Amino acid sequence: MARFSDHKAPFLAGTVASITGTAASVGLVLAALTSLGATKSQTASAIFVLIAMYGLLSIALSWRFKMPISIVWSTPGAALLISSGTLGLPFSSAVGAFIFTGVLLLLTGLWPALGRLVSSIPRPIASAMLAGVIFNFCVAPFKSASAFPWVVLPGILVWLILYKYATVWATPAAMVIIFSLTAIDLGITVDASQIFPTVEFVAPTFDIAAIVSIGIPLYLVTMASQNIPGIAIMKSFGFEVPFKPVMAATGLSAIFAAFFGGFSMNLAAITAALNANDHAHPDPKRRWLASVYGGFVYLVIALLAGVTVSFVLQAPRDLVLAAAGIALLGTIVSALSAAVEVIELRLPAMVTFLVTASQVSALGIGSAFWALLSGLTVWGWLNLRKSA
Repeated sequence: MARFSDHKAPFLAGTVASITGTAASVGLVLAALTSLGATKSQTASAIFVLIAMYGLLSIALSWRFKMPISIVWSTPGAALLISSGTLGLPFSSAVGAFIFTGVLLLLTGLWPALGRLVSSIPRPIASAMLAGVIFNFCVAPFKSASAFPWVVLPGILVWLILYKYATVWATPAAMVIIFSLTAIDLGITVDASQIFPTVEFVAPTFDIAAIVSIGIPLYLVTMASQNIPGIAIMKSFGFEVPFKPVMAATGLSAIFAAFFGGFSMNLAAITAALNANDHAHPDPKRRWLASVYGGFVYLVIALLAGVTVSFVLQAPRDLVLAAAGIALLGTIVSALSAAVEVIELRLPAMVTFLVTASQVSALGIGSAFWALLSGLTVWGWLNLRKSA
């Protein structure tokens, strides 16, 4: 006979996963959209559509395949978009690049060879690119601490304490501390008329520079840092994610969301573990309920998009980036560890990392593309020399 705790465990797991996953990265996503030139209403629209779609997809896919499939946005992808904001492209071009990314995700589901091609990129090089993309955001908390010590330092302290004793709550708690102290210090308020978000269509324009600088790197980061690890994490808990239908569903949804400013749809990695482990339910066959409950929580969170956007846009950019940087500390540790794990690939990986972190751009194309090209070139040259 099932215990009462077994019935509420999926609800608690799904709630914790959805709330912590969103709270830990929403500041970064908002910074990404605004850096690309999205207006306040476009940003609120994008956040609403993205989170609502995550909820609907998580519910539908989990119910259909009876496994805890969690769909989220790409936090590393958002960091990539912030760095792309320096290119000065209009938001409509970014939307065109988002559509291109969605098409690539769809093709990955319909044509698995594309997924295998992405997987063939050495993990250290892909991880080094990711580490380079988020490097400047991870140092932001420490840079901001000198200008806003009474706001940033308490957030870092709370994060450090909870990281040891309650890791899953470390980032959300730190962000609550930073944003709460910001609101108190600056007297930030939210207009009641801004509570409910509106949906705004964005007409895309297709620009080669945007596709190469944003579309392709966003696809690679999404696959390398979200979809592939997400599948691996699910497999570690005994769940074989149906690759083709899931990738096709996220690709189509990403294309749809892009017309409203949304930038990615992908499998969860960290939150996937929260919904797939034994805390979600002792019986693996019942853990899919956690992602379903989490999906409904996403739908509730989506209704608060207007409030969130209104608040973040009033906060100093340095503080928003500081909160985002704290959220990415765990990610950069994992990325740098993976970048140096293979001795033969350390040099190509470090070249990739340094080129990305330099934020160099050429021909209107951002550093992520040139970094990946540089790393693969060095890797190919070293292998060619050894073969000779």
